Amino acid sequence: MAKIDTKQIKKLREETGAGVMRAKEVLVETKGNYKKAADILKKEGFEKMAKRAGRETTEGRVFTYEHHTGKVGVLVELFSETDFVAKNKLFQNLGKDIALQVASMGDKKVESQDYIKDPSKKISDVIKEVIIKTGENIKLGKVVRVELGK
Repeated sequence: MAKIDTKQIKKLREETGAGVMRAKEVLVETKGNYKKAADILKKEGFEKMAKRAGRETTEGRVFTYEHHTGKVGVLVELFSETDFVAKNKLFQNLGKDIALQVASMGDKKVESQDYIKDPSKKISDVIKEVIIKTGENIKLGKVVRVELGK
């Protein structure tokens, strides 16, 4: 049996949002194969996410971004199921990243845009990752970008 160390478990948890025991179980099942374990846990996460899709999102936050020139500003509505998740660092970072994204790329078809921090992902993929990690449905609401002179 492959030795499973706590660093692997921690990294797998951070990447997939799985619990400690589930991450360890899957690493043991895959005989320490990190890539296989991550794939299994991501698949499980997407299955759980699909079940959450219909849940109501009545909490959340409004995020803002102002470009350093003061000539571009953005407002982003981001909804969650509970206030607890709306205060979560993952949710907060997601809102800030989407606002920055919109300032850079515009406010049309935001969820299908390539994510500026990782072009191999779409904004919708980044939102799904946070849904999986928080265990709650998250939806993007209104997005407004204002630019002086346009």
